[in-house]
Parts: sequence; structure tokens; C-alpha cells
Amino acid sequence: MSEDYLLFHQPWLGKEEEREIVDTLRSGWITTGPKTKKFEQEFARYTKAKYALGLNSCTAALHLSLIAAGVKEGDEVITTPITFASTANVIIHQGAKPVFVDVEPDTLNIDPERIEERITKKTKAIIPVHFAGYPADMDRIIEIAQRHNLVVIEDAAHSIEAEYKGKKIGSIGDMTCFSFYATKNITTGEGGMLTTNNREWAEKISMLSLHGISRDAWKRYGKDGYKHWDIIYPGYKYNMFDLQAALGLAQLKKIEEFWQTRKKYTQIYREAFEDIPQIQVLSERGDIRHSYHLFVIIVKTEELRADRDTIMNEIQREGVGIGIHFRAVHLHPYYRETFGFKKGMLPNAEYAGERVISLPLYPRMSKEDVQGVISVVKGVIERF
Repeated sequence: MSEDYLLFHQPWLGKEEEREIVDTLRSGWITTGPKTKKFEQEFARYTKAKYALGLNSCTAALHLSLIAAGVKEGDEVITTPITFASTANVIIHQGAKPVFVDVEPDTLNIDPERIEERITKKTKAIIPVHFAGYPADMDRIIEIAQRHNLVVIEDAAHSIEAEYKGKKIGSIGDMTCFSFYATKNITTGEGGMLTTNNREWAEKISMLSLHGISRDAWKRYGKDGYKHWDIIYPGYKYNMFDLQAALGLAQLKKIEEFWQTRKKYTQIYREAFEDIPQIQVLSERGDIRHSYHLFVIIVKTEELRADRDTIMNEIQREGVGIGIHFRAVHLHPYYRETFGFKKGMLPNAEYAGERVISLPLYPRMSKEDVQGVISVVKGVIERF
């Protein structure tokens, strides 16, 4: 490998990002302003959504989606246990109950065939997560949601470039939430975006994201003089600011180049690991464009003499950074103790949660880095 230790992820930031940041600094406007609005417009165009709202995180987007959808205390929201904590945590923040549905064993996306049996009179929304960048079965999910009058909020933190049957992720569900965290396919350091085709929701979320006041901060001090504002709702401090958006504008121009590189590296990984019986590679199906955010393997520890964590630690000792996406949320202490979730309730998610390892996958890697990762992983598996 090109270094003694290959980091799990490194963002690709260059002269273009530097120029946008310097331009923003020199403009004198560094909080929410014209660059944020431009990034929102370009992101809406990219995702083919009518509205895009820049926020400080994907978590904020998920939270505001639930509020816009009218989710309140005592309601239930269906989601997947194979996800980051925020997907479930925002449901708790609204006083609602997360209802976990097991995943497909070959994609680790929520299993649509198991959703309907978990719907009750209290169910208000479904949050599918497009795991690792591979879209969930949106046709089936939307059909179920429409039949039961439920809102579909897509967690697309992994899936900026993804498409489902020719439709861009971001233009399919009622609301879609994206992440620009440092490890994501494009980054603003921290940051997120919410897309929707519903004007009423877009206006409400825009207002909620900045303290619930009636005018955007960047419009209050315009040429027409100071404009008084009103508090319409006790909102939040969730707004994106122009320094973030400056990075996003530069990164969005490189998104296809980044995607092509990750696709190429994914294919190298797949060919190397598909014939190793102790490793399961996740499935891809036709007519879906993967965003290739993560390359996740499931290590079949039942066929080895070591558990996942032992194997993970050995890979890291050999100089390769890894990630775990994800340990099943319903088995974390808070969710077990609060809702009584137990092992055995969601067998596919639990099996995967004890065996998944994410390998480095990003454009700053070289082909030699990818081959080095393959060599290390194969060597560790062979030892056990």
C-alpha cells in the first residue's frame, strides 16, 4: 500500500474547494446566504427534486421531516435496525416509537415483505435507509405507504448518486435526507440536505430550520431596509451556512468523477471476494444505480475460528482502516432497556450486525491501495 496505514476514508479536497472558500471569505458573507441558496438550487437540479433545503446535518433533515409529516408523541415510525443511530434517535426526539423491521439478508436494506405486518393505527411514517448506497425497494415501500396513508422519508445519507429504476434518489419519496459528513461521497465537512416535491413541507422546513422565524436571516438586512420577523414556531438552529455550501458547490462538480472511481474499485473488490466461501458480498439487482458509498463484506464467522471483532482488529494491525456499518440498533442498551427489544427478534439484522466489516472505498485511494486491502483481508481470513 502507498502508506504504512491506509485510512478508512480521506476526502478529496483540491484547488476548486480552496477557491470557493476564499471567495466566500472575501464576500463577507459566511453564514446562510447566497452560496447556500445556490447549492440548494444546484442540488435540486441534480436530484430532480422541486425543492432542496440546506441543513447542518442529515440528522436535522430526518428530524424536520418527521415534524413536517406531523409525527408526534405516541405515534410509531417504521425503520430498519441496520443504520446509524440518528435514524432511530430522531423518532425518539419526536416522542414517537421506532418500530424496527428486519432486513433482506443479501442487501441489508429493509425487507418490504415484512413492513405491512408491523403497521398499526399508530403508524405515521416509514423511513427506509438506502444501505451502503444501494436503494431499497421503493416501488413496494411506496405502494404499502399509499395504501395505509403513511409518509415515506428516505434516509439517503449513503446515496447521493443513486437511482431507482431511472428515478433519482431525492425525487421519489415524500422527503429525502442526505448527508455531507466528512466520510460521505461529497462533503461539506458537516452538513445535510432535504429534498421534497411538496411546497408546503419545503416552506415549513425552511422556517423550522432557522428558529421558526418568518424570514431567512440573509434576507433581513437587504437593500430594502430592515424587515421585522415573527416567530411562527419554536424552531431549531439547523441551517447550513455559506462556508459549508462553498465546499458543496465545488464537490458537486466532481461527483460523477468520484462515482466512477468508486465503481471501479468496487468491481475490483467484488471480483476478489466473491469466490471466498467465508465472505459474503452484498447483492446488486437490475435497473438500480448504486452510489457505491461503502464496500461491506459479511464475514461468515461460523465458518472461522474467530469472531468479527478479532478479524477486524487483525485487519487494522495489518495497516488497513475499517468501519462497522452497522451493529443492529435495536440491541444497543438504550433501545433494549427502553423498549424491551431482545436478541432473536430480527435475525437477519442481528446476523449481519455481528459480522459486517466496511473496507476503504474512496477516490484518493490508488489501485495499489485496493489490491493491498484485498491482500490483507485474504491473509487474515486464511489464518482463521
